[in-house]
Amino acid sequence: MANLKVDDIDRSFYDFRYDESDSDFYRIEEGLSREIVEQISKEKNDPEWMREFRLQSLEIYQKLRVPDWGPPIDELNMNEIATYVKSHTSMKGKWDQVPDDIKDTFEKLGIPKAEREALAGVGAQYDSELVYHNVKEEVAQQGVVYTDLESALVGEYAQMCKDYFMKLVPPTDHKFAALHGAVWSGGSFVYVPKGVTVEIPLQSYFRLNARGAGQFEHTLIIVDEGADLHFIEGCSAPKYNVANLHAGCVELYVKKNARLRYSTIENWSKNMFNLNTKRALVEEGARMEWISGSFGSHTSYLYPTTFLRGDNAHCEFTGITFAGAGQNLDTGARMVHVGKNTSSYINSKSISKSGGISTYRSSIEIARSASGAKASVSCGSLMLDAESRSDTIPAVTVNTNDADVGHEAKIGRISDDAVFYLMSRGVSEEEALAMIVSGFASPVSKELPLEYAAEMNNLIRLEMENG
Repeated sequence: MANLKVDDIDRSFYDFRYDESDSDFYRIEEGLSREIVEQISKEKNDPEWMREFRLQSLEIYQKLRVPDWGPPIDELNMNEIATYVKSHTSMKGKWDQVPDDIKDTFEKLGIPKAEREALAGVGAQYDSELVYHNVKEEVAQQGVVYTDLESALVGEYAQMCKDYFMKLVPPTDHKFAALHGAVWSGGSFVYVPKGVTVEIPLQSYFRLNARGAGQFEHTLIIVDEGADLHFIEGCSAPKYNVANLHAGCVELYVKKNARLRYSTIENWSKNMFNLNTKRALVEEGARMEWISGSFGSHTSYLYPTTFLRGDNAHCEFTGITFAGAGQNLDTGARMVHVGKNTSSYINSKSISKSGGISTYRSSIEIARSASGAKASVSCGSLMLDAESRSDTIPAVTVNTNDADVGHEAKIGRISDDAVFYLMSRGVSEEEALAMIVSGFASPVSKELPLEYAAEMNNLIRLEMENG
């Protein structure tokens, strides 16, 4: 996420009402039909195979039922969601070429400053389109490819895109995966060649600005043998009094002895349905690291899945969720062990306040082939009042006698003694609560670069203040 300094921003920036009559943009009508999908495909200049893929995904979407494994989403009416909103500019490679109104939005979020100070490359998406994309010359000279996915589809990496696109998340997986396959737009394509280490992170930032719209970006990352990458994604949206939808897709391929750290901090508004799907495939001796912070959104389904296919593959998931008033956040992580001597570790934290509901689901699956597998799950939940709710739902399936699996869960409230102790040292009650919550979240923040950790702590403080 961008180097956002929350204290320096007028909070009304996140809550303004967007007047469509004041903006020069193109918006495909609400709902979903074959005509709409074909219109999106035409707008995107899809190759023929992608057009056919979209239409097949639409057929699957129309046949599948809404998933029943998360909180209810009855308030989401796809007939009222615009699946494509095009801004009034094409993608730019220089920041000064971006139109002033869009540039102003991203400057308030700190995108240009973050690019200058801490990033190897940046992509910025506004509604359904990438409006800015740039990678530092020294990174490009290493052979690293970082571009928008639509350009990759028709360029040098077209066949690679075709080989990998929605293979980890097929449209048949669930209804919103099929929806994504039909109407996806925007997103990033990253390829890191064999043996290349990208010393500083790449970042994509997604801003859904239009009222009553959906955002369906697709991120495809391939880290080749022995390569190393840290990729950061951030998300935000202004607040509206109607539903918005985020149904993006992330597919991560970590080749033999490679390493990928994927960090995301989502700061959606509380009218957002966040129904995102994320998957990683990890090969022999490779390492996958998930760092996740989920703030905002009305309802979330978010369960990153990792397939440890290669022998000695390893994955770690570290995440935090904050559910405030009116929020029902259903999150978790899934580890599937296939290769021998694979290992995984899940460390999850959730906070609920002002009646917020936080549900954490962990799933560990050990295949018969995964002899010597080791898996550990640690879940901690903190409720800040009597109105809030927190649940932990673990699932473990072991199909071999040679595995070591453990699960630990703790649910509790802030100790009155801890608050009293801090107050006796001259700290106000509000500051004491914030300090305790920040300490509870430290396993996540310490895994982020310094500027992003500071940002996450600021977001926690704002959630504490606003509920």
